[in-house]
Amino acid sequence: MNNNVLIQKENRIGTVIINRPEKLNSLSTDTRKELVNAFKELEGDKDIRIIILSSSECKAFSAGADLKEFASTEKIDTVEMERGWEVTEIIFNLKKPVIAMIDGFCIGGGMELAMACDIRIASEKSKFGQGEINLAIIPGAGGTQRLPRLIGSGRAMEMILSGRMIGAVEAEKYGVVNFVYPSEEIEEATIKIAENIAKKSPFALSRAKSAVNSSLSEPLKKGLEIERTLFVECFVSEDGKEGIRAFVEKREPEYKDK
Repeated sequence: MNNNVLIQKENRIGTVIINRPEKLNSLSTDTRKELVNAFKELEGDKDIRIIILSSSECKAFSAGADLKEFASTEKIDTVEMERGWEVTEIIFNLKKPVIAMIDGFCIGGGMELAMACDIRIASEKSKFGQGEINLAIIPGAGGTQRLPRLIGSGRAMEMILSGRMIGAVEAEKYGVVNFVYPSEEIEEATIKIAENIAKKSPFALSRAKSAVNSSLSEPLKKGLEIERTLFVECFVSEDGKEGIRAFVEKREPEYKDK
């Protein structure tokens, strides 16, 4: 792995950093491959319970796909698209929660990458948009599917058809992001949220994420069935028993991911 993507590990939190500030943290093919490898590494690290996706300091979280690379590509097919942007599915299906910490422009493929995460936290200076229509193309890494699920089809349609960018306050109002903080406070706030989640049972976290994600693809009846199944798995698990005992005994639980 070269330095397009960096990994940090501390206090059960893994941080994946997009490191192309000179290119506004745009997502070249190599960068997306490195992101896949980084998330796979942290998924397999038993000491890591939650992951933060961030970027090196510049005016963009990610300006999206590398357009110079796009310009030199004459043909592409759906198989190449699926393989080339598998990082979004890797993040979405990861057992561990992923928080996107967004400080600056989050547009095109950068926004699609953020929307694959479980929680999005933005700075006040952040701006969001699916501007592909301005290039006579459309979002191709989940934008037309995930954005309507976050903010409703009407607002998503307007953003995608117009290519309009929205600020952080409007993004929070719409539901694109969970929280907005000043730039100088966003890292501390994100780590605090991550530390709180990292205290929970990894066994329960993975099943909670899976249950919520199933609501996006399954009808209610099937979703409730999945929820009940995962609840029972948690209830009879070692972590489930430990969590209940610790609450009754008024002490901190000691979870083993079992």
